[in-house]
Amino acid sequence: MSTGALKIRPAIAADVASLLAIYRRSWSPPRSRSRRRADAGRIRRPIAKALGGWQWLLAERAGQCIGYAYGSAHRERRAYRWSVEVFRLCASGSSPAGRGRTLYERLLEDLACKGFCNAYAGITMPNEASIALHRSLGFESIGVFKAVGRKFGKWHDVAWFQRSLRSSPSAGGALATSRRMKG
Repeated sequence: MSTGALKIRPAIAADVASLLAIYRRSWSPPRSRSRRRADAGRIRRPIAKALGGWQWLLAERAGQCIGYAYGSAHRERRAYRWSVEVFRLCASGSSPAGRGRTLYERLLEDLACKGFCNAYAGITMPNEASIALHRSLGFESIGVFKAVGRKFGKWHDVAWFQRSLRSSPSAGGALATSRRMKG
């Protein structure tokens, strides 16, 4: 799947099946039918929410979705409206390398333009490749939550990273987001 130029664009409702396929390959345990599988609603709702105030981007090559990245609320309270949590996921085997970086660069730029000041990323451990990517993009380690996430029947630590997007909020930027925040 390495032919064609990489195209990055905002995700739309019609992309749900492609995004869900990437999610399932990455987060569903192999040969497990007894566990709850992600459905279209599990992806559709966050896309709609992210596009309502943050951002959700999709990367495609030759018309095939090869990854996505999005920003969402860091915390629901109004005081945190200038901060955003970021996430990216790429299909394995979708060469060349760098698609995750390209997605993240565009996402961080878009979020800064929307007025967000700080980006936070949680990385399920162990994941040295993701840590290296985040550090190369200017994220700094801010701590580890011990045994906070459960995946494939095991508890995992999550390392947290932070990056400044801009020094102060823009007039009108993330304010639209604050309307959905609790006071």
